[in-house]
Amino acid sequence: MNAIKIAAIVLMASGILGLVYGSFSYTKETEEVKLGPIELSVKEKKTVNIPIWAGVGAIVAGGVLLVYGNRKS
Repeated sequence: MNAIKIAAIVLMASGILGLVYGSFSYTKETEEVKLGPIELSVKEKKTVNIPIWAGVGAIVAGGVLLVYGNRKS
């Protein structure tokens, strides 16, 4: 397998996952207050929404790379 086929498969897989899940979340820890030996930190949960057009676009781009990526002019 060459790099173009691998990139195409990764794009298509990420597009499918984006359509299936629609969003992902992660936790960000920030240091709020540091008073001598006492430190207070806050864990903040953030969510990133993936638009439908981005998932479909990734699938289409991966398909185009898979079909036309190996053609030589």
